[in-house]
Amino acid sequence: MSVQSVPARIDIMGVHVSAINMAMAVEAIAGWIARAERRYVCVTGVHGIMESKRCAELRRVHNAASMVTPDGMPLVWLLKWGGLRHVDRVYGPDLMLAALGAGQLASARHFFYGTTEPTLAALRARLCRDFPKAQIVGGIAPPFRPLSAEEDREHMAAINSSAPDIVWVGLSTPKQERWMAAHRDRLNAAVLIGVGAAFDIHAGVVPQAPRLLQRSGLEWAFRLCTDPRRLWRRYAVNVPSFIFHILVQKLG
Repeated sequence: MSVQSVPARIDIMGVHVSAINMAMAVEAIAGWIARAERRYVCVTGVHGIMESKRCAELRRVHNAASMVTPDGMPLVWLLKWGGLRHVDRVYGPDLMLAALGAGQLASARHFFYGTTEPTLAALRARLCRDFPKAQIVGGIAPPFRPLSAEEDREHMAAINSSAPDIVWVGLSTPKQERWMAAHRDRLNAAVLIGVGAAFDIHAGVVPQAPRLLQRSGLEWAFRLCTDPRRLWRRYAVNVPSFIFHILVQKLG
């Protein structure tokens, strides 16, 4: 692993977040594929930071990743306030589209792991329409329960037999981060990338916040309005706790 191939990292509440923007992220991924390296990427916002604050094992998973992208605007603002003016948001759904459309990744082979069979079918149809030159080599929708050892082996064999360069993982945080760390050594793909709800968004199953709300840091409010029963507790706890712990860190 060369030092030059890994973006610089900044500590935010114990999680080492990469000081990058979208172009830097795509360039790093392309380099890892070209060199046949084996890495995984965490796409992390406030929720991922707070989950890692509470769980040392999840924090280790993030910090062992080759890249932890600043998925939420609060992380981008913190990095910019620290003098890193080049940093910008690297949001999971946007990263997927950027990689599929990047010239340096034109020959990359893509595999999708997560969500449901109907959603994967809709996702593949949309991506094949928008990126006709992209090589989509397969997908698996795992059951919403722990896999048996045999099922897990079958999934690993199916992914490896498709020979992807990138495995996109849509299992939500923190499940997808743990899955990538646990399976990294068993998969031949150069890069595993956890992108949360990106599959559902691009398949048209889940609405995406308007760009203005995304850039203003108010995407959480849009998501809360669209799915209050599932998300209200996450935001009621995480937002004030994140602000408190950032103040503590900044004040030493």
